[in-house]
Amino acid sequence: MKRRSLVLSLAALSVLAASFPLTGCLDRNRTPLSRIYYHGPRSDHFDGEHFFNPEGEEGTGGAQRDGIGTFLRIAEGRAGHHGWPASVPVVQSVPPRRVDGQRMLVTWIGHATTLVQTQGINILIDPVWAKRDSPVQLVGPERVRKPGVKLRDLPPIDLVLISHNHYDHLDMHALEKIAARDHPTIITGLGNDTLLAQYGIPAKAGDWGQTIALRPGIDVEITRAHHWSERWYDDRDRSLWCGFRVRLPSGGDLYYSGDTGDGQMIWAHQAVEPGRPIRLAILPIAPYKLTQAKTGNHIDPGGAVTAFGILHPAWALGVHWGTFELGEEGVNDAPKRLAASLAGHAIAPDRFRTLEAGQSWDVPVSR
Repeated sequence: MKRRSLVLSLAALSVLAASFPLTGCLDRNRTPLSRIYYHGPRSDHFDGEHFFNPEGEEGTGGAQRDGIGTFLRIAEGRAGHHGWPASVPVVQSVPPRRVDGQRMLVTWIGHATTLVQTQGINILIDPVWAKRDSPVQLVGPERVRKPGVKLRDLPPIDLVLISHNHYDHLDMHALEKIAARDHPTIITGLGNDTLLAQYGIPAKAGDWGQTIALRPGIDVEITRAHHWSERWYDDRDRSLWCGFRVRLPSGGDLYYSGDTGDGQMIWAHQAVEPGRPIRLAILPIAPYKLTQAKTGNHIDPGGAVTAFGILHPAWALGVHWGTFELGEEGVNDAPKRLAASLAGHAIAPDRFRTLEAGQSWDVPVSR
């Protein structure tokens, strides 16, 4: 065990050395110019250099701060997590090329990665096909559920929504392939367009509350979330985290919260739009606790049910669970806790459900 720990530590340190430049890598106050993704006016969530949560910096309720120590604990398996299996059986599927009219088909690919097909457009959320949640594929939390859809089996993608730049939400290798094949519109929060441009990937970035037109009758509003961002050790909060509301011409809208903590549920209240019902809300339900105190940057299943009550969607899908071992919950605990919370609030279990990776759900127009 000591030998394994030493090997993993050396591997992790080599990853850090390869990933972070010597200039400024140990001092977040010395951010290299290549890591400064956005310049713009100050606002209630941007101080001129960094983005922040108006309700409290980097979460509430004792949000953890990740660093080299946390990275090593996770890489070495010393993070105090419950034991997960090495793999969970997955039946991979091949979605249809198009879904027309008001029909809405949602397929959970794994973690936050979700495919939504409706109105003749294919929407891919937070694409990740990587084996590990890590800057490189040598160390870090390893995927236990294979992607429910092989990358080559994806239908043509028209719209990609990227909520933030964490590795479990943005797999640059997969995105490069999707962008080269399909040339989709990519929408994300401020600053992430600069990061993507470094890889030759064009994207449209916006602030909370900004709307970007996709095609006649369909547009995307960038919505508030309570989280944080970091791609490298020296670019913390240099880009904006967000959610999305896709306004559709009929049948109700699509809403994805992105990674988010409770944040006094302001993000959920602000996502409510009188006269425009949400047909499907996609909400994270894990992790509940990382390597230190309970995180304020993620909602648990109970928090997701609270958000469900505020948003009043016809239906909801729980994501961000059972793929990468990021929290102390068991691999399948989140759906069980979700079911218990729904029962406690007398909400029918079919209204807010989870899927297995590769499984699809024909979402009704109304309940």
